[in-house]
Amino acid sequence: MFWDSNWQTRELIESHSLDMRQFIGFRQSTLQNGMRIIEAYNTSGLSFTILPDRGLDIWSAHYKGVPLTWLAQGSPFPADFGGKWLRLFNGGLLTTCGLTHAGAGDVDPDTGEKRDLHGKYTRLPANDINSAGVWEGDSYVAVLSGVVSQQQLFGEQLKFKRTYRLELGAPAIGIVDEVTNVGDMSTPLMVLYHFNVGYPLVRDGVKLVTTGDAYSRDEEARKGYDNWQDYSGPISQYAEQVYFHHVKAFDDGVSMVALMGEDFGLEVEWQTKELPYLTQWKNTRQGIYVSGIEPANCLPIGQAASREKGILEMIEPGETRQFHNVLSIIDGADAVAQRREAIKDLDANGKLLDSIDLSSYK
Repeated sequence: MFWDSNWQTRELIESHSLDMRQFIGFRQSTLQNGMRIIEAYNTSGLSFTILPDRGLDIWSAHYKGVPLTWLAQGSPFPADFGGKWLRLFNGGLLTTCGLTHAGAGDVDPDTGEKRDLHGKYTRLPANDINSAGVWEGDSYVAVLSGVVSQQQLFGEQLKFKRTYRLELGAPAIGIVDEVTNVGDMSTPLMVLYHFNVGYPLVRDGVKLVTTGDAYSRDEEARKGYDNWQDYSGPISQYAEQVYFHHVKAFDDGVSMVALMGEDFGLEVEWQTKELPYLTQWKNTRQGIYVSGIEPANCLPIGQAASREKGILEMIEPGETRQFHNVLSIIDGADAVAQRREAIKDLDANGKLLDSIDLSSYK
């Protein structure tokens, strides 16, 4: 009874309850370390924790009690601009990288600025946080939004608005981000969605199902290229392997990728006209067993290397960009088979993106 949708009609709910927070919503509170958290919940069995003080990224996430992601011991960590990105990495379902730099740390050849791994965004606090809910026909939708500012005097002036969308009874997270250059100068824009999956969602026997072609980032990745889609059990001191994917999309620009076992998985659907790159981070290391599915508007090679390659995107004064992602739970063998066929159809009938070139990688 509880996992079908027969009891979730508008008529039945409104005749039994006067407050939709009984079924879906966002609960805000504060941890002992001072960090704000927002618990998102839904009758679908999906729940997750949002961190307003870490860019409205997602920390823990569960489906019917099963964890979806890996958590760093002791997390979530308050932002510390004196600490390194790796020491402050919470794990968690989403760590946003950017907004002007994503990838390995580098040094700006003109200004001498030292940039840490994956940029400043995930250390920035959100403000103007609001939540609301509304019936859209017979579907109830809850939304939460907030604003993050990345700014520097005489430097970048970026305003970032994030909106989460939950639909009653649907085990999915809609994420719409909007970046506006409110300054007066052209600014680099590098945005990467570090969606992190952990045990038991990713484990021995699970496969990444995607479209198009895969390319190795480096020699370490080339060692495992023949099995880039396969995940093994934990390996002591495993060296991470990273693959860049040249994916296919439908005519409307939508593409999808799924990490799936026999009867459970997670699908990421995103808009390639906004985020043409997809990076796969394989990290099946003992105890630190976490891997990433990462749509982006850039390769995670840093600002300096991107500029040198001629692929660094810029956002102009007054310009606004939007980025759309949807995370969906795949529950049951039939659902896995259906999503596998859907991605197979996309691979057969979709178009390889012509906006990127990965031929320099092997």
